[in-house]
Amino acid sequence: MKLHQLKYIHEVARQGFSVSAAAEALHTSQPGVSKQIQLLEEELKLQIFQRNGKRLTGITEPGKKILKLAASVIFELDNIKRVGDEFSKDASGMLTIATTHTQARYKLPGAIQQFMQTYPQVKLNIHQGNPTQVTDWVATGEADVGIATESIGQEERLICLPCYEWNRSVVVPKGHNLEKQLLLTLQDIADHPLITYDFAFTGSTTVSKVFHDAGVTPNVVLTAIDADVIKTYVNLGLGIGLIANMAFDEKRDEGLVCLDCSHLFPQSTTHLGIRKDTFMRGYLYDFIGMLSPKFDRAAIDEVFKITR
Repeated sequence: MKLHQLKYIHEVARQGFSVSAAAEALHTSQPGVSKQIQLLEEELKLQIFQRNGKRLTGITEPGKKILKLAASVIFELDNIKRVGDEFSKDASGMLTIATTHTQARYKLPGAIQQFMQTYPQVKLNIHQGNPTQVTDWVATGEADVGIATESIGQEERLICLPCYEWNRSVVVPKGHNLEKQLLLTLQDIADHPLITYDFAFTGSTTVSKVFHDAGVTPNVVLTAIDADVIKTYVNLGLGIGLIANMAFDEKRDEGLVCLDCSHLFPQSTTHLGIRKDTFMRGYLYDFIGMLSPKFDRAAIDEVFKITR
């Protein structure tokens, strides 16, 4: 068994069983990848991948266990490289951040700007998705850090730091009759077509639970993961929007009015998640502190010591 064989099967699985895509990502040849997978399967005396002719179509039961172990090996190899870079005082590297659109657009820019000025040799990647995707990307090692609300705080494979709290606002076009309401109620919101985030009314999320517990059914006509998309359709008169209050910008959203509804919903907490077995580079400590100043290196290490 060779290390590159584990890298090959790991990448093939990541690429949706496309050997050609895996070969391209690994900068090698497709026949070479196929041959090494075959040699590994012969050595192990089992099939890792299901096949339809020569095409890979899925993962066998023993293959799932092997791929999980292979992913752990590859992650630890990356950790070894991080240790080497850290102790050689090499300030270069790569930081992959997984987050939602709202966090990336409205909360991260200040920290990202400060980080890039402090660490010009570190390449930054930002992956955007919904909270479940963000959690999975960090848990599987595809991202170094995840920033999201809801599910990330419940993932046992991650250490999560509570960064900041936020609530929600209703946005309406200027002149809308809700502007006259001194204090919005859930029924006021439910009386109008509602445009909101696609994860806000699924499962047991905060918003859906509040409506359910009050016996009020909102008229959700459109969902999106992007607050700017929600505001665009509100501007078109298709409904009112329920968004994170941080996602309203008076200058950019001059055609809209922001109505406070924080009295209707409990505060939500945005967490920053990191895999428990991650070796922390110095610049990762600093990025966390830039995003949430209450977490200096000592505070982060204390959380790791308690939860690991």
